[in-house]
Amino acid sequence: MRRILFFLPLAIVAFLGGVFLWGLQDGRDPGSIPSALINKPAPAFELSAIDGVGTPGFAQSDLASLEELSLVNVFASWCAPCRAEHPLLTRLAEEEGIPLFGLNYKDKADAAAAWLEELGNPYQRIGHDLSGRVGIEWGVTGVPETFIIAPGGTILYREAGPVVGDGMKRLQKALADLREDYP
Repeated sequence: MRRILFFLPLAIVAFLGGVFLWGLQDGRDPGSIPSALINKPAPAFELSAIDGVGTPGFAQSDLASLEELSLVNVFASWCAPCRAEHPLLTRLAEEEGIPLFGLNYKDKADAAAAWLEELGNPYQRIGHDLSGRVGIEWGVTGVPETFIIAPGGTILYREAGPVVGDGMKRLQKALADLREDYP
């Protein structure tokens, strides 16, 4: 019995080490957390505008009335990766004409307004989600996150993390693939 108790901690450490090594294998993306909302309508929400920005607020009804693919970007002024992806999303919206909507997550209105003043505002509408409640309903695990929305407001794709580098490649590929179904 003592022998078993002596080797038990060693066996537990070996097991946990194996689990951690398995999680670090090539081809596994620990950042890819599936969304339960894929192929479902966007959750019901209605958010006010950010004071001082001059862009209307954002609601589920705005997505329900869409007639083309669009993007919803969850961002915050305190988020460094959001700053990195912002010029790329701006270019995508301007050059490809993709409607871009913003969900300002757990951010102070004055900080968000200053951030948009500094970096530019590519969003057609922005909802101010100070409490984070709408983000929770969308299944947001952290900022930034970007969703592709179908005409009528169905969530088709979610990119967790910044859309830079491989994230932008995945988003562009998803857009290209979805454009075949939603021209």
